[in-house]
Amino acid sequence: MILRRISIMNYKNILAANIDLSPKMNCFIGSNGMGKTNFLDAVYFLSFCRSAYNAIDSQVITHDCDFFVIEGAYDNEHGDEEHIYCGMKRGQKKHFKRNKKEYRRLSEHIGLLPLIIVSPADTLIIDGGSEERRRLMDVVITQYDTSYIHSLNNYNKALQQRNALLKMEEEPDPTLLDIWEQQMATEGERIFAMRQQFVQEFVPVFQQIYQKICNNREQVSVDYLSHCQRGPLLEVIQRDRMKDRAVGYSLHGVHRDDLDLRIGGYPMKKEGSQGQSKSFAIALKLAQFDFLRRTNSRTTPLLLLDDIFDKLDAQRVEQIVSLVSGDDFGQIFITDTNRDHLDKILRHYSFDYKIFEVENGEVTLKEAHDVQA
Repeated sequence: MILRRISIMNYKNILAANIDLSPKMNCFIGSNGMGKTNFLDAVYFLSFCRSAYNAIDSQVITHDCDFFVIEGAYDNEHGDEEHIYCGMKRGQKKHFKRNKKEYRRLSEHIGLLPLIIVSPADTLIIDGGSEERRRLMDVVITQYDTSYIHSLNNYNKALQQRNALLKMEEEPDPTLLDIWEQQMATEGERIFAMRQQFVQEFVPVFQQIYQKICNNREQVSVDYLSHCQRGPLLEVIQRDRMKDRAVGYSLHGVHRDDLDLRIGGYPMKKEGSQGQSKSFAIALKLAQFDFLRRTNSRTTPLLLLDDIFDKLDAQRVEQIVSLVSGDDFGQIFITDTNRDHLDKILRHYSFDYKIFEVENGEVTLKEAHDVQA
């Protein structure tokens, strides 16, 4: 998938932008706080129907404005155009349209425009709670298997209902508990099976990418941890029903799944340096990209690299750029505060690129290179 043109209005600090993009590499230069990340977030919004950084949709609308609009013109692998529109007025629900036809459910859109974003926030995968590592799995699986979204929604609904019963002062109805526990177990085992298959195929790719980034100097591993590995999930959930009742929430289920991340056999969170942690997170995201590219037959995902070169030595930067510049990667968006970084990178490779300057929300084309010209 290639994003040929994007139009943005009243999105965070971007009041108006109409930009024609390179089919290969698009670089955005500017100081911190100027709007580089906001531009990438608008691209992200068109793929996922939400911001990567703001859970509340209305928070992306520019201050003192009443609405925002993002429109993208894409070319798919077959050369057909896809026009995506997203708009929202304050106090109203957002609207998503594909080729002028509005979606009945936003979940129908997920996976049409596959995308992976790599950002400084990815260190939370290592340093944050288990929900960050579950999201690592979920964000890929939802883009190639629509049934996964439904299983997640059904599981979370059952989990919320069970937790509400567990919190009751009076003794909850055991029949109702049985119903919600059965739904948790049924959907949870489906989720577990899909996550397990993903991890099995994902980890070797991740390890291969990390080895390239670190020049074979370090060994890393990722292991999937789930309560489903203890036996039938319904039995695991019901085994500690009294303990769950005492604490007022469900202690077991796929909502507690985690990934064990290690370097040299030791926990990455404790042993990894800043450079190693950032390399680990980047390798995880690039492996996500590779997995999605191979499993989503419709198109190559977009790759967004937001300020990834900070805290990395020159050799690691060079290895990452060498990786993403290969034929396996399609259209790439890079942000950086330092034009020198990108000049050093671009002079070593022969491909189309555009360099934009971002200042106070205004995006200006500074340089374009077309290898076909």
